[in-house]
Amino acid sequence: MRVRRLLPAPVSPGSPVAEARGLRVLRGRRPVLDRIALTAHAGEVLALVGPNGAGKSTLLAALAADLPADGGEIRIDGHPADGWSAAELALRRAVLPQSAALSFPFPVEDVVRMGRAPWAGTERAEEDDPAVAAAMAATEVTGFAARPFSALSGGERARVALARVLAQRAPLLLLDEPTAALDLRHQELVLRICRERAAAGDAVVVVLHDLGLAAAYADRAAVLHDGRIAVAGPPAEVFTGELLGEVYRQPVEVFPHPRTGAPLVMPTRET
Repeated sequence: MRVRRLLPAPVSPGSPVAEARGLRVLRGRRPVLDRIALTAHAGEVLALVGPNGAGKSTLLAALAADLPADGGEIRIDGHPADGWSAAELALRRAVLPQSAALSFPFPVEDVVRMGRAPWAGTERAEEDDPAVAAAMAATEVTGFAARPFSALSGGERARVALARVLAQRAPLLLLDEPTAALDLRHQELVLRICRERAAAGDAVVVVLHDLGLAAAYADRAAVLHDGRIAVAGPPAEVFTGELLGEVYRQPVEVFPHPRTGAPLVMPTRET
């Protein structure tokens, strides 16, 4: 049985997919985010970086419309986010939280298949099997498809959670610290997936602590500081020693990678 839902239309490269306009979020009476203006475009990887407590995860949750704004507006797919039904919103954005927890020992493949739930009853439900298979292959979890999610290591769970997000096939991916539990190989794998999704036309917004990964893989970076965006732009332009040293309260050196030219950020050390 087909259900009536407004499916997302194809988006032209460079078009705005998610926008924060004058966004303000309070915790109690204290502003956690204040006067945020930011746009995620189709075909780009946008990294949110900054020190602990700067507001990165809060901004991501607000962009996902999972956190109500106390001022300003969030727009997704050209419309106010609160104007979409929950089902229509799930067709337009997929969210990877910092931690993935399940109360029941679902097999890995079933967890990934949960990402297809928004498409049930639509004309694209027939994509379920290939979408799940492709997502599992991309994140290298196919080999333990039948294992219980609860039996996995932290890094394996993180990759399964990412596979669920990829299987959802939404045009906006919002990823909160997707590399935090991963080893070096899989950190690179996840950021390559982000670039591949952007190349396919998606908008990818990713919270990162590793400035080197942000510099190497992001088209733009927004540096958050005390609930505001200190600067946003290509990492090669905005990652300066002066700015990062001020934001992180740690002297740093920034120099180009000898082969790629991407900025390398290193803390200044005495020896």
